[in-house]
Amino acid sequence: MNQYPLWKYLLIGIVIFICTLYALPNLFGNDPSVQISPAYARNMKIDQAVQDTVEAKLKEVNIDFIRIDRTPKQLLVRFKNLDTQGKAYSILRDALPKYVVAQNLASATPDWLRAIGGQPMYLGLDLRGGVHFLMQVDMETAIRQDEDAYINELRTLLREKKLRYKGINRVIDEKGGLQVTFAISETRDKAKKLVERRYTDLVITEEEGVDEFRLHLAFSEPALKERRQKALEKNITTLRNRVNELGVSEPIIQRQGDERIVVQLPGVQDTARAKEILGATATLEFRMLAAEDDQYGGRLYKRREGPPVTLKRSVIVTGDQIIDAAATIDQRTGRPAATIRLDSKGARSMLQTTRKNVGKPMAVVFIEYKIETKLVDGKEVTVRKKLEEVINVATIQEEFSSRFQITGLTSSEANNLALLLRAGALKAPMEIIEERTIGPSLGEENIFKGLISILIGFLSVMLFMWMRYKTFGMVANLALLMNVVILVALLSLLQATLTLPGMAGIVLTLGMAVDANVLIFEKIREEIANKNSPQNSIYTGYEKAFITIFDANLTTLIAAVMLFGFGTGPIKGFAITLSLGIITSMFTAIMLSRGVINFFYGSKKLEKLPV
Repeated sequence: MNQYPLWKYLLIGIVIFICTLYALPNLFGNDPSVQISPAYARNMKIDQAVQDTVEAKLKEVNIDFIRIDRTPKQLLVRFKNLDTQGKAYSILRDALPKYVVAQNLASATPDWLRAIGGQPMYLGLDLRGGVHFLMQVDMETAIRQDEDAYINELRTLLREKKLRYKGINRVIDEKGGLQVTFAISETRDKAKKLVERRYTDLVITEEEGVDEFRLHLAFSEPALKERRQKALEKNITTLRNRVNELGVSEPIIQRQGDERIVVQLPGVQDTARAKEILGATATLEFRMLAAEDDQYGGRLYKRREGPPVTLKRSVIVTGDQIIDAAATIDQRTGRPAATIRLDSKGARSMLQTTRKNVGKPMAVVFIEYKIETKLVDGKEVTVRKKLEEVINVATIQEEFSSRFQITGLTSSEANNLALLLRAGALKAPMEIIEERTIGPSLGEENIFKGLISILIGFLSVMLFMWMRYKTFGMVANLALLMNVVILVALLSLLQATLTLPGMAGIVLTLGMAVDANVLIFEKIREEIANKNSPQNSIYTGYEKAFITIFDANLTTLIAAVMLFGFGTGPIKGFAITLSLGIITSMFTAIMLSRGVINFFYGSKKLEKLPV
């Protein structure tokens, strides 16, 4: 009646062994580290010479390190504390100007555990330290950029159809939109029909002027809503790509409302660089220089070095057609450069342009949007600036298409530009409207307090169970301990992020887990009070309590799933921990505790039970 078959005991043993193994990495913690990687990704490696330089520089200033881990792409120097890490970072950053030097927190998990896939849980912002940004997306600029794209398309379309127009301009007043001006009403009517067929998302209105006929084009409300949504989604995707380039583990990037994005970067200590990369809106445009007889048809741009130049209004390639970029060194001059690779559309346009213009100059325009908040008459006013400058003008020596090189950059500019282009341009500029930094020391304090709360809760439950249920209570305590181990192992295997709310979920799980054993043991005591035999009381207690336990855990699990579905970052962390805790408590409180009781008492003739 109260005996498990051998396979069940083996299953319980195997589960506990594996879970203990994969929970172990969380005991080793992290080492404050300095991470060194190549700045010029394609043609530089981390070799023994770099390691020798690092060791020599640290010995010069008497900085001790735990050890150095080296791969062809990365050098990781581990230190005992954060103070030593900070000093070493300053020294190595100056000593290795051609490399990217960053502060990091590296897992101290032994190699043998890492070899079998053992990794600690990721720690959230509140436990590990890092930065929190709330970013406001500039939707006005996003719509303005879409209007600029339409201006170029309309110019091309009307020229192809040989419909003469006087001008295409953006309307600056509150009405917004675009205005196309014609000299003849018949031409306007033909253009209207053409635009209506081609662009279904535009609202077209006819207007009359002095000796001119106009079309006013504006996005419809559904089109505006869709474009704002796409701008937000594109920015979120770009931010994720940029965070991947920064090498941040388990970042949180999610929308908040219709125009804001929350970015949390656990473990980031170089907050200035994170801020610079996340908020940067740099992109490129490639344009031909205007001919001397076409100066009025072009547009004047300032140059980073030298006098201003006039460029053609038509764009050859834009930043969103760049699919890869890498910082490198120009083999001819030895100066920093950026290697660019285009998609098929961009490569086709570049090939057609360079084939027709060999021997003519082409310019690279660097575009950056900036948002500043200023106080004007006691009120905060948002000022938007679009900064455009020509960073490079070069004569086309021969035709080329998908791959080429940009020079005229500093080392830092080449690195940042390559990173931003790889990750993609932001659809719209963003302003950081809230910034919070949590230091590693505060994170350690939160971990300590969270662990203390779990420990106090655990010990209190253990004491109560022992006093109330004697030996059976200690079996419940063993099941409770194994529940925590299995829960930690699952969180580690899933590489879930543990936050303070997640720790609260673990504390709640302790109560939920022991509650199942309380129901079982009370039912056993009830059966004994009804003069049932000890063995039959054990069997009946587990069988009859199961439905109640299942029902209580199922309703809690449904609530946890709802929290996960509708909650944000910290609430999701709580929901994940609680959901996994409910599942593990069902295993430990019912199967594991019953297996232990069956093993010790199932085959004995008992007069009474120690419950």
